[in-house]
Amino acid sequence: MRTHLNTLFVTTQGTYLASRGQTVAIRSERKTIAQFPLHTLEGIVCFGRVGCSPACMAACAGHGVAVSFLSLHGRFLAAVHGPTTGNVLLRRKQFRAADDPAVALDVSRNLVAAKVANARSVLLRAARDASEDDSPRRDALLAQARRLGASLVEIAGGSDLNQIRGLEGEAATQYFLAFNPMQTSPPKAGAFEFTRRTRQPPLDRINALLSFLYTLLLHDIRSACESVGLDPCVGFLHADRPGKPSLALDLMEEFRPVLADRLAFSMINRHQITPEGFHVLETGAVLMDDDTRKTVLVAWQRRKQDTLTHPFLGEPTTIGLLPHLQARLMSRWLRGELDAYPPFLWKG
Repeated sequence: MRTHLNTLFVTTQGTYLASRGQTVAIRSERKTIAQFPLHTLEGIVCFGRVGCSPACMAACAGHGVAVSFLSLHGRFLAAVHGPTTGNVLLRRKQFRAADDPAVALDVSRNLVAAKVANARSVLLRAARDASEDDSPRRDALLAQARRLGASLVEIAGGSDLNQIRGLEGEAATQYFLAFNPMQTSPPKAGAFEFTRRTRQPPLDRINALLSFLYTLLLHDIRSACESVGLDPCVGFLHADRPGKPSLALDLMEEFRPVLADRLAFSMINRHQITPEGFHVLETGAVLMDDDTRKTVLVAWQRRKQDTLTHPFLGEPTTIGLLPHLQARLMSRWLRGELDAYPPFLWKG
């Protein structure tokens, strides 16, 4: 079992990361404002105008600490990793499996089914938590959950990869229809009202929040793939494209509803974030302000410390370790130790 380590998020503009012995020092205006031992870190994520010395990058790479650079508003720019780890035979098996249409279909079907099942569980949990005098909201959630249940039957019978992708898109559309009922209070226009999924740029507050959380989740999953020796860019469900972390995106599908979406609506319903914490640009793009971004980062780190029992392994674990466990299960399947890849299924 891997020790649960931390991700360091650097959001203060104008700061600079430097290597100091076996630590990372964060400097601002020629003063060290924080210092972290490398062995306690799993990754470093830098937002916006944050610099990093070559010596610090080398030290992080040597300790297996991935350093990611994002725009101020969460768009991935670049990442620095150490030497590729893991048995080269594992990656060879991964490449051969990805090139086999039958294998890619089986894995993609499992991944999409897990995503839809987890989305359904999220809606059912929200319906159970709804107050008894809020029957319209509860009924709306249950109706969409039933539609997702019907989608699971179609996905199980899917015989073509493009068909699976199409069914995933249809199920996502049904799931998105429940985003307004997921809020305990009816969303007001211009606040957290959701109409459709938009990205690059997000065009409303819900999309801005989800895109930011998905970026954080993708960072963790990509690091998990690297840590077990998998190539994060060679996947099954998502098509190959230069620079696209297809395998990380594949594994992220099963986690989106549980780790990102539930956290987003929890923060909204608990008023941890407010509509005033977002800015609407002249182009229509919606961006989070600094305080909201920090609030989301703190909630994300706390969420990763929550514990549950892994449905396949039957062992207690923290939520933050789930990407590492799933990446390890993926590698075990590729090595032939498992008959199939067991996706994560949340028991809500």
